[in-house]
Amino acid sequence: MIRRIATAFLLTVVFITAGFVAGRATAAQPHMQSALLHLRQAKDSLQKATADKGGHRQKAIELVNEAISHVEMGIEYDRKH
Repeated sequence: MIRRIATAFLLTVVFITAGFVAGRATAAQPHMQSALLHLRQAKDSLQKATADKGGHRQKAIELVNEAISHVEMGIEYDRKH
């Protein structure tokens, strides 16, 4: 009975700790996460805009995609170091 309670307690502590660590990995970079959200919103708006912009709309979409990629790589880099 005591082993069961101790095991349940330890599992609870492990799950809470794992959740806390996972949450901090994401939350530790609020500005990067915010930038990523805004870039994705900008991409969505650009995709919804009319296509006739002399190629500038398409180029903007490409550059936003590149920026999204770099922000994601920056987040991943920071998680590893």
